[in-house]
Amino acid sequence: MEYQLAIIGGGPAGYSAAEIAGNSGLKVVLFEKSSLGGVCLNEGCIPTKTLLYSAKVYDGAKNAGKYAVKADNVSFDVSKIVSRKQKVVRKLVLGIKNKMNVAGVKVVAGEAFIQDKNTVVCDGETYKCDKMLICTGSETFVPYIDGIGETEYWTHRDALDCKELPESIAIIGGGVIGMELASYFCSLGVKVTVIEMMSEILGGMDAELSSMLRGEYAKKGIDFLLNTKVEKLVQRDSRVELCCSSKDGEICLVVDKILLSVGRKPVLRGFGLENLNIEYTMNNKVKVDSNMMTSVEGVYACGDITGFSMLAHTAVREGEVAVHHITGKNDCMRYNAIPGVVYTNPEIAGVGETEESLFEKGIEYKLTKLPMAFAGRFVAENEGVNGVCKVITDINGVVLGVHMLGNPASELIVIAGIMIEDGKKLEDIKKYVFPHPTVGEIFREM
Repeated sequence: MEYQLAIIGGGPAGYSAAEIAGNSGLKVVLFEKSSLGGVCLNEGCIPTKTLLYSAKVYDGAKNAGKYAVKADNVSFDVSKIVSRKQKVVRKLVLGIKNKMNVAGVKVVAGEAFIQDKNTVVCDGETYKCDKMLICTGSETFVPYIDGIGETEYWTHRDALDCKELPESIAIIGGGVIGMELASYFCSLGVKVTVIEMMSEILGGMDAELSSMLRGEYAKKGIDFLLNTKVEKLVQRDSRVELCCSSKDGEICLVVDKILLSVGRKPVLRGFGLENLNIEYTMNNKVKVDSNMMTSVEGVYACGDITGFSMLAHTAVREGEVAVHHITGKNDCMRYNAIPGVVYTNPEIAGVGETEESLFEKGIEYKLTKLPMAFAGRFVAENEGVNGVCKVITDINGVVLGVHMLGNPASELIVIAGIMIEDGKKLEDIKKYVFPHPTVGEIFREM
């Protein structure tokens, strides 16, 4: 069997690239050992947001009195919340399968193994290809902690399928996944403790807004242990004891469950990647050029294995760039305007440079900062909730970064990303007419 393009991995990078390539007239085969959609759709982005929306609706019902609405005896059914999550995932997976059919992509369910840059073997069948795209994604990183081998713990996958809530949970890692799951469990009444080795949660996001978000969740009852390292885990019957160290000394706590959320690592083994003899970066990621091609001619890599940005939307764009290069279209990958969103309640989002990154680079900048309350609709829909919008420009007014705390930051941050990608000045946004009232009008107030 001969194909013009073989894609290994059916996550966001893989299935998006397959659809574009198929619709461009290429004969494409896509290998996926589990379920189409990858981690993002099956056990990441979509399941998490589905659970978080249920929690957000529950929060809204409990606080309906703020908006002169009476809602008594509000409750939830966690098993039905999880069942709805599974229904959403199934629906979207079927949608991807349909896209592959429409694009004429051959989908092979099984573990692919690379023999050379033009040969892939799967379940005893040999597939020849002119070009190859590797999108094998990432997996949960499990750090070494004394006693972890004898301790029951959750990864994000276990947490997403939880139908019986624990009374208490310790989340090791205050990054995006950790904070989103902290938000979910806190909303449903679980006592949550977040343990983070760094001095602030959400490393890489704007530090000031991250601190503000932490303050909001501290009010909701989450305990944060910053600058704290988990040294040892001890199973105490059905509970777990965590022994931690911090600058203030040793801290010990006992909880019903622990959730490991300290990051992910690229999947680089088990599928014959070593047979290509490709180059790696200094931090052991697959090295690619601006067209997403590896050091081996005709072999491309996209998504988490490149290490630029472990985000689904980055992977989709990378896959698009790779296919464009294969089909002769002029395109290249840029990373200066990749949005990042944390779907807590309130949401926090950012794109481009932060104050911290510019300070490290020694670049002079200007900062404009306004409360989200400058937008009338935000005030109307967020009783008693604070929010902030920060716009960072260079000395000439060109937008370098935008960071927002407040709903719906996830929907608004794309406006900022376009401004950065197109090299716009802050004053340029005021030439556009925004519908009124919208929260997005905050950009016109800057």
